[in-house]
Amino acid sequence: MIMQQRRRGEAPPPKTPSGEVFKVPETYWEDLEKCDIETICANAGAKNYPPVGVLLPFLKEYLLVNRQNRSVCRQGHGQWERTDNPLLQLVCLVYLLNAGPESISQEMISVQQLKTAHFFMGPHELKVEPLLKLYGKDLEGFKKAAGHIGGERLDLADAAYKFLAFPKVPLYYLFWAGDEEFDPRLSILFDRSIEYHLAADAIWGLVNLVSEILTGVA
Repeated sequence: MIMQQRRRGEAPPPKTPSGEVFKVPETYWEDLEKCDIETICANAGAKNYPPVGVLLPFLKEYLLVNRQNRSVCRQGHGQWERTDNPLLQLVCLVYLLNAGPESISQEMISVQQLKTAHFFMGPHELKVEPLLKLYGKDLEGFKKAAGHIGGERLDLADAAYKFLAFPKVPLYYLFWAGDEEFDPRLSILFDRSIEYHLAADAIWGLVNLVSEILTGVA
């Protein structure tokens, strides 16, 4: 599997559907060291940051993917601070290694319309319950959280936002509030081009990461 954490204090380590703790394979770093950085940056929409690595846009910030010490860092307190979130590190590496030259298509599709739709069943079903539980009766809270991480408001559903997770991977969250008759609903949509850049398990991991950021866990 090519594949969440910051509550008050320490959160449990992120785990795969099978219960294993996420780990970043060293071979991914080795592969990144062998790649041509200019090609990587052109395909992924990243910026070369010599001599250490690349700057990769993620939501509303830049991450430093450091090839020298094999780390992913965030800008904080005027300096780069190493992140200890293995899922974030993993999806960054997978995206950099796999992003292709294809552009965003501007066509939204559902998970059922992905070529790998069969993957997103059972333990790999997209996790929307934590968001529904937290924001199902608090759309203003969802809007505030979405805006805080750089979401672009869309005129869809009761509350809808586009999140540019990576330069070529927009995610769309469409929220419908519940009432006395209907439970709240949340749909997560993708750009049709997403499968040019990420495999199914990486899509699953990235959606979980963004959703956990929205709930304040990651």
